[in-house]
Amino acid sequence: MNNQKTVLNVQSEVGKLEAVLLHYPGAEVENMTPKNAQRALYSDILNLSIAQKEYEQLYGVLSKHSQVLEVRTLLTKLLQDENQKEQLLRKICTTENAMRYLDFLMQLSPKELTRVLIEGLPAKVNTLTDFLKDDFYALLPLYNFYFTRDPSVTIGNNLLICNMANKVRARESIIINAIFSNPQFFDATIIDSTQFVADDKTTISIEGGDVLVVRDDIILIGNGSRTNSQAIDQLIANLCRGKEGRKHIIVQQLPHSPESFIHLDMVFTMLDRDTAMVYKPLILDNTPYKTIHLEIENGEVAKISTPNNLLEALKPLGMDIKPIVCGGNADDWDQEREQWHSGANFLAIAPGKVMSYARNVQTLNELSNNGFDVIPAWDVINDKYDVEAAKKCVITIDGSELPRGGGGARCMSMPLRRKEL
Repeated sequence: MNNQKTVLNVQSEVGKLEAVLLHYPGAEVENMTPKNAQRALYSDILNLSIAQKEYEQLYGVLSKHSQVLEVRTLLTKLLQDENQKEQLLRKICTTENAMRYLDFLMQLSPKELTRVLIEGLPAKVNTLTDFLKDDFYALLPLYNFYFTRDPSVTIGNNLLICNMANKVRARESIIINAIFSNPQFFDATIIDSTQFVADDKTTISIEGGDVLVVRDDIILIGNGSRTNSQAIDQLIANLCRGKEGRKHIIVQQLPHSPESFIHLDMVFTMLDRDTAMVYKPLILDNTPYKTIHLEIENGEVAKISTPNNLLEALKPLGMDIKPIVCGGNADDWDQEREQWHSGANFLAIAPGKVMSYARNVQTLNELSNNGFDVIPAWDVINDKYDVEAAKKCVITIDGSELPRGGGGARCMSMPLRRKEL
C-alpha cells in the first residue's frame, strides 16, 4: 500500500468503484467445529482451501478495477506504532475479559499479533475455572471478518463504525475503528455507533449490510435482527444534525427469520442507476413488513409516511427503479432457494456492471433476459472479456463454500470511494 491517504466518498451504490476494503479469509474460517458453528453465526462449517479459491475470483476482479486495501495489511502497519498497539489491545482485552493476556500480546510482533487478533488466541488453562470453562479460545477467531461490509459503512465522506448485533463480531468493529482513526491511512469523519445510547438504554445495533446509499440524499436501511430502530434514529441524528436541505431515509422492516434475511442487501441491491435486484415475496408482494419513509429537513425529521414498498418510496424522489426478480419470475421455490444462497446480493463495480455467485442460475437467466452478459470471473481476470467496453454485465464467482458463511459479493466488500454519478 502506498503512503497516500485514501479519501472516502460514497454517494451511490453503483458509481464506479475506485477503492474497496477486503479481508482475504484465512485460518480463522476453519477454527471452528460443527459444535460451535452456530456461535460463529454459521449454519455449516467451511472448507477453507475451496473458499479461498472462490474468494480469489472476487479479489482478482476487484483488484483489476479498483484500489484494493486489505484489513490484514492495514492492521499490521497500525501495530508497528507501540502507542496505537497498546490502545487497541487494552480496548480488545477489556471488552473480551482477557486483560491477563495483555502483556503477552504486547510482546508479539505486528505480523504475529495481527494473525492472533484475526485467527484467535488459545486460552492458557492453568486454573480450575479455566479448565471448567470448556472454551479453547481466550480471544475467539473472527470467523466472519471476510464480510467486511458489516463492521463499517461509507456514507458520503463519513465512516459509520457499526455496533454489531452479536458479541462474536465486536472485535471487528474495534479493529476497523482503530484503522480508520489513523490519519496516516484515511481522510474520514467517523460516526461511532458503539457510542450511541438510546433513551430507554436499549442495546443499539446496526450493521453495514442493512445500509444502502442510493443517492447523496437517499439512504435505505433495513430494520431487522441486526439493525434496530434506536440505532437508525441515532444515525439520522448524527448524519443530519446541523445540515441544511432535504434528506430521505427509507426504512424496510425485515423478518427475524429465516437467517438468510439478516440484512436488507440479502433482499434488495442496486444493479444500475435505474435497476435493482429484488426478492419479490418481501419487496413487491403484500407483506406485514412495513416500508417507512422519513423526510429530513434542515436536520430534523419533518414527515414520516408508509409507502407500499421500496420502489414506490423511491419513485416520487426521481428514482424510477425497474425490479429484476431474484430466482426468476416463474417459480416461488427458485426464488426462495436462490435468495437463501445470496441470490439478491450483488456488488456493483460500475453502473450496470455487477458481481454475484454463479450458482444462482435462475437469477442469472433473468439478468441475461434483461440484457446483461453473464461472464465468469476468470474471463475478466485473464483479459478475455473487456468490462470497460461492455454495456451491462454480471461477473460470476464460484460459490460452493463462501455462501455457507451467509453472504455474497456485496457482503464481502466495503466500498471506500466511488466515482460520483
